[in-house]
This record gives sequence, structure tokens and C-alpha cells, in this order.
Amino acid sequence: MNRNEEQKGLLRSLDWWTIAIYIALLSFGWLSVCGASYTYGDTDILSLSSRSGMQIVWIGTSICLGFVLIMLDDRIYDTFAYVIYALLLLLLFATIFNPHEIKGSRSWLVLGPLRLQPAEFAKFATALAVAKLMSTYGFDLSKTKHFAAACAVILLPMLFIVGQKETGSALVYLSFFLMLYREGMSGSVLFTALSMVVYFVVGVKYQDVMMWNTPTSTGKFVVLLLVQLFTSGLVYSYCGTGREPRRILLYTLGITLVVTLFSIFVIPFDITWIQYVLCAVLVGYLIWRGLGTRIRNYMFVAMFTVGSIAFFSGTDYVLNNVMQPHQRTRINVLLGLDDDIAKSGYNVHQSEIAIGSGGLKGKGFLNGTQTKLKFVPEQDTDFIFCTVGEEEGFLGSAGVLLLFLALVLRLIKLAERQPFPFGRIYGYCVVGVFLFHLFINVGMVLGLTPVIGIPLPFFSYGGSSLWGFTILLFIFLRIDAARTMVRT
Repeated sequence: MNRNEEQKGLLRSLDWWTIAIYIALLSFGWLSVCGASYTYGDTDILSLSSRSGMQIVWIGTSICLGFVLIMLDDRIYDTFAYVIYALLLLLLFATIFNPHEIKGSRSWLVLGPLRLQPAEFAKFATALAVAKLMSTYGFDLSKTKHFAAACAVILLPMLFIVGQKETGSALVYLSFFLMLYREGMSGSVLFTALSMVVYFVVGVKYQDVMMWNTPTSTGKFVVLLLVQLFTSGLVYSYCGTGREPRRILLYTLGITLVVTLFSIFVIPFDITWIQYVLCAVLVGYLIWRGLGTRIRNYMFVAMFTVGSIAFFSGTDYVLNNVMQPHQRTRINVLLGLDDDIAKSGYNVHQSEIAIGSGGLKGKGFLNGTQTKLKFVPEQDTDFIFCTVGEEEGFLGSAGVLLLFLALVLRLIKLAERQPFPFGRIYGYCVVGVFLFHLFINVGMVLGLTPVIGIPLPFFSYGGSSLWGFTILLFIFLRIDAARTMVRT
């Protein structure tokens, strides 16, 4: 093929539905930035001195950047995946020692009037690197060393970003585990992660609630009971026997019930010590069964039980000695332990008021009161969805969420039709990143998830996030467009 025919083939192979959704999100995002940054009396929302005017610049450069990425040979992304990843790692490491600290974070590089956040660009670099690794010949995710290598590629940039005091951006990289699950990672890994979340929430929320006039913490009691129940369930699922998990469940629940009744009606004491002993006996039994039957799954279940106890036991230390005071306060506010509306809970409280005031149809473009009077901090960046809710109401908010849903479903379809593992793996990395940002950002605006300060894709003001999401998306569109092209 000559060059013109190749370009025509490329344009025909592009997924224009995804590009149309991208343009629609950019358009609605710009309107939201206008609404969030507009002040009564402003006459020129297109001026470069205004946030809405600068957002047009970021949108224009993003579209140009997307065009450049499409015109490049798709083999570049595969060939230079490790090089791009290494360069971004060096940049992330260098940023740790950045002298410019913005809002307590050292994640921004200040180059004159331009500020860039390398963590936003490290997402596509990590996606390329893990796709390159997992698409190599002989890679098997079920092998421990291969799984560890994939996790290392994902977790290394997380460590550097945490070093920049940017915990929210670091947590985004956990979204890559969705891709690992699609590629064959055991469901027990996701179950373990969800279990840890349950342990943390229940343990922290009910730690100081005493149970039935006994010196027993309800939080500790429930968590240890869940550990026993989960262990029985894992034995049933992975050790191939039906009677054994029922016996484990019968003994643990029976003993727990007896000591609970004894503590309530005879001599009050801390029941959790008996539960710790039960868990220790349970671990010993699983190890004995594993050695006796040579079924490794017993050992894995025992490791889950030990890990659960260790995680729960260390929760209090991490919460009070590792986390920053503002992070601890945000968690307490989210769990309902503190009602700090004037300080840490102020953002979420004002955001909920703004969204609720929008009603069904909203107050109209530039007619919001909460946002125009600047009651909501960071309302054009992390909390921009409250502007959508106030000005466009429930219908407008639902429309935006449906657009994001259409984008995610389209990307899943594109990922599934890839002829090679590299494209499919990278595609699911893109899906995971967008889902994580959408769920956490909208959730924190509604008070459903912790406030960790991550942007809403294509809506939040700023160049770094917009460029980062555009690069992430258009590299995948270029890889997808090459699936039907003839190589010469």
C-alpha cells in the first residue's frame, strides 16, 4: 500500500463512536468548567485569563495530541513500551525531590507558567509496560513469578507517587487489577481485597461500641467472626470437600455462642480473646491438613486467615500512626464517626447541598447559586460533578453518567475484539482507569467514598489530567485501528 491508501485505511478503521463520545464529554466538561468558574458580572468567559478560556486551550491541545497519536505507527507503542515506562519512572522519582509543594503535595513540576503532574502520564506508561510484559511468549499469570512481575510493574509507580505525598493518584493504579482479573487472576485475590475493606470499615466504625454490657468490642467481635466464616467458605470453594467446612463452621460458631452467653449471663469478659484462640487453632488445623493431604490450597487458606488477623490487628496502628491527620479525619467523617461539617466534611456537605438544590431539571447554565458563590471548594476540579448536578439537575447528571457508561462499554467491546494480547491487555487497563476515576470521583462528591482528590475524566479543569486521559484513550484507538491493517 502507498502512504495515502494506508491513511485512508487507518481512518476507516478508527472507532468513530468512541471519538464522538470523547468529543461529547469534552464539550459537556467545558460547559461544566464555565459554570464552576463563572462569577456574577463576568463578561468574557473565553478570555485566557479565565479558567474556562484556558480550558479551551487544554481541549484544543488534547485534540491535536490525539491526532498525532493516531498518525503514529502503532508498533511504536509496543516496541518502546519499556523505554516509555522507564522514562516516566525516572520522572516520578525526580518529582519526589521537587522543591515546589502545592497543597501539601510534591507531585507537580513547575516549568515557568506551566505546571505538569507526571503521575497523570505514568498511567498510560504503566499500561503499556504491563501489556508488553504480559503479552510476551510464555507468560502465565497463574505462575507466581509472572504474577509477581506484573504486580511489580503496577506497584512501582505507586510507591514513587506516595513518596510525592499524592496518595489519591497512587490508589488509581489499583484499577489495573481489573485487567489482571480479566486475564486469569484468581478470584480469591479480589475476594481478599474486598475482605480487607470490610474488615477495615467494620473494625474502625464499631471498635468503641461494647457488645451487650460486656468488655467486648463489637467491631473486633464481628471482624473475627467474619474471618472464621470466610475461612470456612474458602475451604468449601478450594479444598473440594463438603463436610469439612460444615464441621469448621459448626465448631467455631458453637464455641463462640457458648462463650458469648457465658460472658453475658455469668462472668463478663472480652470474648475476642477466645476468638483469637479459635483462629489460631483453625490455622493450625489447616496447616496440618495441608501437610497430611499435600493439597496446597489448605496452606493458601491458612495464609488468608493469618493475613486477615495481621491486617486487622495493624489497622489501628496504621490509622493513628501512619496516616496523616487530615486523612484520618476524612475516614472518620465518611464512616460517620465525626460530624465535622465546618472543616474536613465541609467540601462534601456543600457539594451535597449543591447537587440536591439542582432538583430534577437543574437551575440552568450559569444559574447555580452554590457554585457561583464559591461555597464548594475545588468545584472546577475534584468536585466539578456538583456543578453538573446543580445546573443540569438529576437528568443532566444521569445523562453524563450514561455517556461515561457508553464510553466504558465501547472500550470493553474494543478490547475484546483485539487479535493480540497486547491490545486487549492495554484496553482493559484503560477501562480500569476510567472506571476507577468515575466511581471514586462521583462517589466522593456524593459522600459515598473517601475524598482522595482525583479528577473526573474530561470534566475537571487542568491540562495534565486532560492530556493524560487523552493519551491513554487515543493510544488504544490507534492500536485498535491497526487490527485490520495489512503489514508490508
